[in-house]
Amino acid sequence: MAEVQKTTQSGEMTQRFIEFVMMQAQNAALFLGQIPNPQTGKAEINLEVARMFIDQLAMIQEKTRGNLTTDESTVLRNALSSLQMAFVEASQGKGGEFPHESAEPMPEAETAAQGTASSGPTESIATPPPSGPPESESKKKFSKSYGA
Repeated sequence: MAEVQKTTQSGEMTQRFIEFVMMQAQNAALFLGQIPNPQTGKAEINLEVARMFIDQLAMIQEKTRGNLTTDESTVLRNALSSLQMAFVEASQGKGGEFPHESAEPMPEAETAAQGTASSGPTESIATPPPSGPPESESKKKFSKSYGA
């Protein structure tokens, strides 16, 4: 009987996780202009806020790697992929310039912090860590690529 209860709790947790991911994805879609603002009825684009939600999903993907069920992993991966594509399209529509991009390089500490704290639309996010010796904390682990 304990096995049945454990399975039921696991199923409920899976459902809650998927609902959480979908809520975050819906918020990102709202700020990418894919869903009309409920107050105005018009599509509005706020790339900074959309990026925040996308980065949070990417962080969750990284932090939960290896601990998700197949369904959870699939929902998260698909939501993240479609939001990243939508972000690229929305940012190209607004000039292709991302708010955090600049001509000057970031200080090394900020680059490392951004590289581990957020990951935007790039295929390298889904790449598993290298099988060689672990990288030092100061090395950049991810690279961001928003289009182009």
